[in-house]
Amino acid sequence: MSASLESAPLPVTEVGADAGLGELCVLMKLGEIVLKGSNRKLFERRLHNNIRNSVRDLGEVRLSQRGAGVIIVRKPGASDLEVAEIADRMANVMGVVWVHLVRRVAKDLDAIVDVGVRSMAGREGTFAVRARRRDKRFEMDSGKLAGFLGSKIIEAHGYKVNLKRPDNTLYVEVDKDEAFVFTDGIPGQGGLPAGMSGRGLVLMSGGIDSPVAAHRMIRRGLKVDFLHFSGMPFTGPESIYKAYSLVRQLDRYQVGSRLFVVPFGKAQQQLKSSGIERLQIVAQRRLMLKTAEALADDLKAECLITGDALGQVSSQTMTNITALDDAVDLPILRPLIGMDKTEIMDQARRIGTLAISELPDEDCCTMLTPRQVETAAKIPDLRQIEKRLDAEELAEQLVTTAQLHKPSFLGEAAPSRVAPSAAKAAAPAPAQ
Repeated sequence: MSASLESAPLPVTEVGADAGLGELCVLMKLGEIVLKGSNRKLFERRLHNNIRNSVRDLGEVRLSQRGAGVIIVRKPGASDLEVAEIADRMANVMGVVWVHLVRRVAKDLDAIVDVGVRSMAGREGTFAVRARRRDKRFEMDSGKLAGFLGSKIIEAHGYKVNLKRPDNTLYVEVDKDEAFVFTDGIPGQGGLPAGMSGRGLVLMSGGIDSPVAAHRMIRRGLKVDFLHFSGMPFTGPESIYKAYSLVRQLDRYQVGSRLFVVPFGKAQQQLKSSGIERLQIVAQRRLMLKTAEALADDLKAECLITGDALGQVSSQTMTNITALDDAVDLPILRPLIGMDKTEIMDQARRIGTLAISELPDEDCCTMLTPRQVETAAKIPDLRQIEKRLDAEELAEQLVTTAQLHKPSFLGEAAPSRVAPSAAKAAAPAPAQ
């Protein structure tokens, strides 16, 4: 994206009283947020906070809201490469639909033409100019400005015009105090700002599905924490490393992620010893959900999130999913329920988790797996097993063994391997 504005050197001149004119900055277009009516300001405030958090290691930045649907991010004195890094991060912020590297120039026709013509140097193929005049006091309306600038580009470079399907497009947006000139853009994540819809707890297996499920719910405005069940002490730490890496990648989309790791091996062995055979997988998943619900209560999370997809494996039948829902009172969100594996893998590739998920590890869910898995588990049978094992008490005990890690894509904090005496130690502070 940055190469489009680097193809020809542009002057950075001081125009009027504002020395920032001529600088490269980031322009973001919003989508769903602009439809929120009287609540829009709340969404914008949350989005601004998320933007600042995503670049807090890059020094001070300046944000400005330009009417409904447009945000400008500036870092005065920054190099073009530093601004390009900001743009890359903005593409991961939930709520942003498009991200553009733009030149901020004086609201003057000669200045706009100068930067526009230079920006189009070295191109091949056809072109078009798209102009937008947010400030209606500007001397030309949008159509005349686009035509005038297009004629200057033809005069300078000899390109042919194609208004329907151009190979290159130059955009000009005239604002109250300045104008913005840009060419290419990259798509953002869309959706709603993370944290706007409440909190959730993701059961993170380390496979392909659960990271995609987490991303989809972050995109719908949830701020999520993660819970991983390792097979320790009967397995090595490989699955924990994978879960940590996955959460660190997903932290790009929400910032401030927390990963709780529960050693689950002994609980699995206890279930196996009870002679449940074909019900082993469904029973242990119910115990995981009960443990997750106990942790969610301490974290003030309002739902659990899993990567279940209907019919993908033998334990994910409609009957078994119903049996899992019976284990807890919290709602269980399954954003992948109607997706097939190819669709899920495509999304995992896009969000950067597929390669991590495909790394080998010893997953706790594969331990002590029976030869045949029950595809139509009966809820009374599962409740009877849990009564014998006192599953509620076992879940509470498992929560106290949780180890807290804080994987950050910003690289700020090392993981905390000290197990809190209770998950309440990691509960978020009450809202002010």
